[in-house]
Amino acid sequence: MNKQLAALIAAILMTACIGIAIFAIGGVAMFNQNGTVAANSNTQASQTTNVSLAQQTQVKQYQDLIAQYQAREQQYQTREQQYQQQLAQANTQVQSAQQQMQQVQMLLTALQQQGVITVTSDGRIFINK
Repeated sequence: MNKQLAALIAAILMTACIGIAIFAIGGVAMFNQNGTVAANSNTQASQTTNVSLAQQTQVKQYQDLIAQYQAREQQYQTREQQYQQQLAQANTQVQSAQQQMQQVQMLLTALQQQGVITVTSDGRIFINK
């Protein structure tokens, strides 16, 4: 379940980043006052190059961000595996402790049945002579 949640969050974040980029690029294009300059103008060619470089830079930033998210997800998966191993070890210890407790209870019951000890209702144990 945690893997699915992490994947969903990563997908939402990537979608949001791309959506923001699309709106940002659309907003720049919409409010660009030099957008109607003649096609053979040096100004437009220069601006087109600048926008293209800005887009490439932004794409590179998004790729870096995605790589960071993937690395973080890998760290989370590794940590989750460690926690699962620790939980399995703890469960094994609990089972061992339960078995020991059962053995002690069986021993106390056997000693009580043979009359060697007496266990009171408040949990005190007396040795019979």
